[in-house]
This record gives sequence, C-alpha cells and structure tokens, in this order.
Amino acid sequence: QTFEKLLIANRGEIACRVIKTCKKMGIKTVAIHSDVDANAVHVKMADEAVCVGPAPTSKSYLNMDAIMEVIKKTRAQAVSLNESICCSFISSLSLQASEGVTFIGPDTHAIQAMGDKIESKLLAKNAKVNTIPGFDGVVKDADEAVRIAREIGYPVMIKASAGGGGKGMRIAWDDEETREGFRFSSQEAASSFGDDRLLIEKFIDNPRHIEIQFQVLADKHGNALWLNERECSIQRRNQKVVEEAPSTFLDPETRRAMGEQAVALAKAVKYSSAGTVEFLVDSSKNFYFLEMNTRLQVEHPVTECITGLDLVQEMIRVAKGYPLRHKQADIPINGWAVECRVYAEDPYKSFGLPSIGKLSQYQEPLHVPSVRVDSGIQQGSDISIYYDPMISKVSNLNTFFYGSNRVEALKRMEEALDNYVIRGVSHNISLLREVIIHPRFVQGDISTKFLPEVYPDGFKGHKLTDLERRELLATAASLYVAEQLRSQRFLGTPRIPIAKSKRSSWELSVHLGDGIYPVAVSKDGSSFSVEVDGMKLNVTSEWNLASPLLSVTIDGTQRTIQRLSRNASGDTSIQFLGTVYKLQILTKVAAELSKYMPEKAAEDTSSILRSPMPGAVVAVSVKPGDTVSEGQEICVIEAMKMQNSMIAAKTGKV
Repeated sequence: QTFEKLLIANRGEIACRVIKTCKKMGIKTVAIHSDVDANAVHVKMADEAVCVGPAPTSKSYLNMDAIMEVIKKTRAQAVSLNESICCSFISSLSLQASEGVTFIGPDTHAIQAMGDKIESKLLAKNAKVNTIPGFDGVVKDADEAVRIAREIGYPVMIKASAGGGGKGMRIAWDDEETREGFRFSSQEAASSFGDDRLLIEKFIDNPRHIEIQFQVLADKHGNALWLNERECSIQRRNQKVVEEAPSTFLDPETRRAMGEQAVALAKAVKYSSAGTVEFLVDSSKNFYFLEMNTRLQVEHPVTECITGLDLVQEMIRVAKGYPLRHKQADIPINGWAVECRVYAEDPYKSFGLPSIGKLSQYQEPLHVPSVRVDSGIQQGSDISIYYDPMISKVSNLNTFFYGSNRVEALKRMEEALDNYVIRGVSHNISLLREVIIHPRFVQGDISTKFLPEVYPDGFKGHKLTDLERRELLATAASLYVAEQLRSQRFLGTPRIPIAKSKRSSWELSVHLGDGIYPVAVSKDGSSFSVEVDGMKLNVTSEWNLASPLLSVTIDGTQRTIQRLSRNASGDTSIQFLGTVYKLQILTKVAAELSKYMPEKAAEDTSSILRSPMPGAVVAVSVKPGDTVSEGQEICVIEAMKMQNSMIAAKTGKV
C-alpha cells in the first residue's frame, strides 16, 4: 500500500513516465498544465488535470502558490515536483509536509544542499569525494567574476548555482567571455530556476575527459545503493544527446570506487530517494564530483534497462517509508542500453537550434524489437518556444550475451531511428544516427568534445559513399516509376482498359547535389532493374506509396527510407540513412528542356539580421541610426529557456 492519489507537477515525457508507473501501482494521478498545454499527452493520461496558469514556466509549472491550491483542491496525498520547484520553494514543501502531503523525492534539506552547487561542493569535500578546483562562494558581479577567473586560470566554467540541463552555464577563455558569460548565465538562471547566483570553477580542458553519472537509490532507514554508471559524454551546449550504460571506459575497480563515493555523498546528506551523482573522468581515470541531481534524470531509462528496476516505483515506495528491497550484490549489469534524445531541432545549425511547429505526422518505432520510447507528445502536438524542444527518448536494451553486446545495441538503435516518423518540425535524427555509426563512437573513443572534434565545420549530414549514392539514385528512380505506374490505375484497374500501357523501360535524369546522373529503369514484375554509372542494381519493395515508411531491398541490402515530399516539377525529398536528400527526377526529354527555364535569383540577405531560430526578443542593444561593427551584439533571443546573442555580420548602419 502506498498512496491513493498523486499530483505530478511536471510536463512532457517525464510526467507521462510517472503516470505509467502510477497506473501500474493502482495510484490515481493529477496533472497540472499551462493554458497552451491543455491538450498535452500527460493531461490526457492523468485521471484529473488542472490548469495553473499561462505558458511561461514561472507563471505555471513553477507557480508554487497555484500548485499548492491544486494539491488542496484535489486532496492529493503525494506530489512529484520538478527540481526547479524543489530548490525554489523549500518552505512551501515543508508546509505541505506538515499538512500530511508526502513529497516523492528526498527530504527538503537534501534538496536544498544538493540543489545548490556551492553548498553541494563543500559537502562533497567533507564527505571525502573528489572535487574540481574552483571558487566555492557566490560570484557577486562581472568584475568579481573576471578577478576570480584570473586567479583560477583560464579556461573556467561559469555555472548557475541552482542550475542544470546546460542552462545558466558558459565556458570562458578570457576576460571578455567571462563578462558576457556572467550576464547570460545569470539571466538564464533567473529565468529557469528563479535564482541568479553563479559559481566559477576550473574547466577541465582535457581532450579525453568524459562525463559519468552514477544512479543512487536510498531509503529512510540508512540504506543506499549505486545502480552503476551512465556514459553521457556526447553533448552539445552542455546538454546531453546520447547516453549509454554501462560505460566503455570504466573498469570494475574504478566503477566500484565511484559508486562508493556516490553512496558516501548520499549518506552524508541523509538522502532518501533516487538521485544522480555526476563525475568528470579524465584519460587516467581520475574522477571529480560535478553535481548531484535530486530528481529522476532524463536519461534514467538506460539504468532501468540494464538493472531491471522501475526507478519511479522505487521512489514511491521509499517516500511511503518502505526500506529498499535490494542489496548492492543484487544490482546487475544485464546487456547494454543506449539512449538517443530526439529533439525538435535543426542539427545543421550549431548541432541543434530549436524548431517549432505542429507534428503533422508522428509514428514511434515501437515495432522494432527491444526498443523503448519515452515521449510526451503525439501526432498533432505543438512544439512551442516556451518549453524544452525534446520530442522523446529512444532507448534499447541488448540482451544478447554472445559477441559484442554494444555493437548489437547500436545496430538496434540505428534501425529504430530509421523507422521513426516525425513530420512538421525539424529534428535531430540525422545527427543521432551519424553519431552512433561513427567509427570513433563505435570504438568507445568518446569525450564531451566529440561533436566539435568530429565535425569541426559543423554537422553536414551523412556523406554518401559511391555505393550508397548509387543505392539512393536507384531507389529514387524506382519510386518515380512506381508513382507513374500507380497514376495510370484507378481502384486497381486501368482507367482505359483498351489502351493498356505496355511500357517497361524509362530513361531518367536525376539531379543530386552538384551532379546530374542518367538513370535507366526497367520493370521486372514487382522489382526494378536500375542502371546507374554503368552498373545494374535490383530494387525490390512492396511499393506502398501511402505508407510513411518504405522498406526497400537493393541488391540484397535492406534499407528503410521515407519520402518526405514531391511535386509536379520532379523535386522530391527522401530520408535515406537518416539524412534528408533533395533530388530532382526528370524524364530525359524534360531534362533537356529544363535548361531553358529561368533560375530564381537568390535573396540578398547580407544587410539583414535574421534569427536562426524562433524565440522571444528579450533585449535590443541598438536603435535606428546606430552605426554597428562586425561582431557587435544587436539583440538577444530567448528560445527554449536558452539566451542567444545575435550579432552583426558586417559593419553598417541600423
């Protein structure tokens, strides 16, 4: 027996995750939502739902007064809060506890201690946990930030004391970047966490340093466990993109030492719930405490996959006062789990700038074996500027105990990403797929600098080999011919039975990238024989052109593709090997005539500052008539809780 009714003060995939376990345990749920989230998935899944304010998080999901009213109104016995509320409204939580409402999570003193990066670092030192050198106090202003940074020595990391998720965090390499970092970090921290305090510590600029998380689980009876590690080094803008468990880098001795320090820290603050202790590990396996997150982490599914535990269920049991059911010796590492965070982002812009819009088509790859998808959206959902752009988390568990477990898990993830249908917004599946098939990642040679090192000029998508290029051309040409044949039929019958077309070959011209390729297609039953570059390829499929996914076999190699768009001019977009390619397919005659068509002149944007992402303008640094120089800040755009400085591309007058 636990609770009859639980209120979930969160949104998105994590709220849906909690509701699923509550249903399994027979607990009724209450969801809160902002006015723009009225039709969100977590609202539909819950037994009750109450609106707590307008879209901005400070007026809804972080509005503790409104949330407390909902707790009283619905008579919820327990409440699951997000960490930002926990850190900002400790007194309110204590008041609720005195009124008999149980918080699903650690006690308020542990939240306060670990939610404050300054205090948590001091506690870690006292608990004999390895820590990063730095300033252990609150930084008052930009001038003091510069002074402290000089004393520590560049580069430094500027962090929000109450922060997390990469928000309120900047790396500074000189005085100017320190001042700018202080300004943006304090503004982001105030916006996201209601606390603008900052700290500064040494940035470990080691080309092999990796980030490791240790999941801990503790009860109110003095018992604590470490549930193994999560490798979280693939990041952009200090936010994780790909996680896996276990890590390829740790040996059993280092794993045990890190786990024991994580448990020591949990016991030092009398921690009682699930939590995450984050460490940096260098190439010599020296590790340093980063922070402790007093919440269920986004990446918790990989831990659940390899241990078999339901962390939400364990958190609810601990909150009710039950002791842990497991001993440290009971915690296994079964197989290998990989998680990819699918975001509504354009990966070709700084590895992912936010995208907004309505999901016009959405289909999760749940038909792929051993794949788990944690999401809080569905077809028709809106991705707005107000919240994190995460669409879902795709996880898988490889339980094969022969051969290379990790290789099997990565192949399964590759298949899952190919079978994921997302239309209406840009997404980062192309980047995720390229990361997990990259030789460095496959070999386990990864670090927090992986993306900028592998893609120094930015992400450009998958680079086709000659064979892959021929496969794409052959597939596109076969699709074109299949479409032409379908257009001649009506309800499965020729439109004019007496004038059946006996055409069986087509000469086409396919434009891909900078090349124009002659392609010859001939039909042989349900297959097509396609000649590209003097080589013949056999392309077979069911050719269900109404399906968003199309399984195609090219000379025995199976590929899952998606045709995203097409028009009467022969232009078509095909998602192939994760990347979207734009092609133009014309008949030989049409291709010869197309050279007479005028080309549309490109727009001159050299004198325009255009935001690379949707967002809210929070500051304008110039006015009409001002003369600006190249690199000067024009305005600041806030998108998905992150602030971005927009600068002039050239010298000129506003």
